[in-house]
Amino acid sequence: MKFETLMLRGLFIACLAVCGMIFGAMVTATPTAQFTASNRLSAILMAAPSSCALPPDGVVCPQPRG
Repeated sequence: MKFETLMLRGLFIACLAVCGMIFGAMVTATPTAQFTASNRLSAILMAAPSSCALPPDGVVCPQPRG
């Protein structure tokens, strides 16, 4: 067997092993944080202004910075 073919097969097997480990980690992962009403992200989203929403024509309204 040629050296290049051996290297490519080895690389393919290594990639399959890494992908398998990543997939296994994603499947067996458990969430560490739960989103609640007191979460900072939800508080920010609730306080976000809804007056400047994207209109139907797709033009974003400008907001002055100052």
